Amino acid sequence: MWGMNAPAPYPTGLRLNGRRVVVVGGGHVAQRRIPALIDAGADVLVVAPEVTPAIEGMEQEITLALRPFVESDLTDAWYCIAATDVPEVNAEVAAACETRRIFCVRSDDATGGSAWTPAVGRHGSVTVAVLGNREPRQSAALRDDILTALRDGQLNATGALDRTPGVVIVGGGPGDPELVTVAARHALASADVVVADRLAPRALLDELGPHVELLDVTKLPRGRSARQEYINDVIVEKAREGKRVIRFKGGDNFVFGRGFEEVQACRAAGVPVTVIPGLSSSVAVPGLAQIPVTHRGVAHEFTVVSGHLPPGHDESLVEWPALARLRGTLVLLMAVENAPAIAATLVEHGRDPHTPVAVICDGTMPTERTVLSTLATLSDDLAAQGVRPPAIIVVGDVVAVAHPERYATVGQG
Repeated sequence: MWGMNAPAPYPTGLRLNGRRVVVVGGGHVAQRRIPALIDAGADVLVVAPEVTPAIEGMEQEITLALRPFVESDLTDAWYCIAATDVPEVNAEVAAACETRRIFCVRSDDATGGSAWTPAVGRHGSVTVAVLGNREPRQSAALRDDILTALRDGQLNATGALDRTPGVVIVGGGPGDPELVTVAARHALASADVVVADRLAPRALLDELGPHVELLDVTKLPRGRSARQEYINDVIVEKAREGKRVIRFKGGDNFVFGRGFEEVQACRAAGVPVTVIPGLSSSVAVPGLAQIPVTHRGVAHEFTVVSGHLPPGHDESLVEWPALARLRGTLVLLMAVENAPAIAATLVEHGRDPHTPVAVICDGTMPTERTVLSTLATLSDDLAAQGVRPPAIIVVGDVVAVAHPERYATVGQG
């Protein structure tokens, strides 16, 4: 793949765990690169006057400097990515890196940097990285061929990808990219446009080909949000341009994902639409944390409830008194802020205040942790443990089954 007279780059794998990496720029190129750096354990500093909502949503995992780049940002850095939309700034960053002997990737001009970003994909413990001599589409296509062969057990399966224009609404599962279905990966590989929110497995965005348009429709809790009407309009508009649009969502499309509203919008506009379901975090996250939502002799039903509105809210459709009388498991989504009010309401209407509760934070991600509590102590425990969204809250005796060391033993089947 290399020119006859140009020296080939020397491929290597960087071990960035605990090492400072500087990303200059806060746009969609940076948004694609940052998750992979976080997953590698890097100490990531992002420098940009403005950043996308998705990058803003990573502020607990990165250091964010909302200002222009200065050379001192490179202090103690091992690696740098210049990803602004201003060539002069990227050139300044690359020159400063050269002086300090820091390898630097330039997103706008590969010849101006000292390193290139390969087309990267992962399958199990294998990382595939392809460099195509500054031909990114060629690199991405070969990367996709290799990954498809690995996942499907075939040598070459690129012909199996459907590239028909229209909209595909894809559930991305609870967060870990290994929990995405094969169908979802194939859909992403076929995309012309990807419309993604912050709960979709973000590491997979780094696998998108450079020709793929990435649209950020992140909804930050109590922060910046893309209106659902805008999302509906943009997927229809892009599909009408003859493009294959992948609407990439976290969890499952139809479990508090507003996926069917997008189906309705496509139908009304006469745009072809298909659905690829994803693992719902309501079941997958407790399952991975080894908490069953049902258990023989303990719970014969489970109820999944949205907690984004508190009990008593005028727009709430939830009959909290009826839920309090159930004996089975309650799984609460989007409920961290309203959890104290929900717990108090359940107790008020008859649920035992000693009912076990598990709060699973950042489910399936490297930062996953489980906070054990009861309905009576939930408010204090959430505050003491600094619990923030996203988190899944499981209420019921199944939590005691999973953690007998914490609670009095209940039916073990």
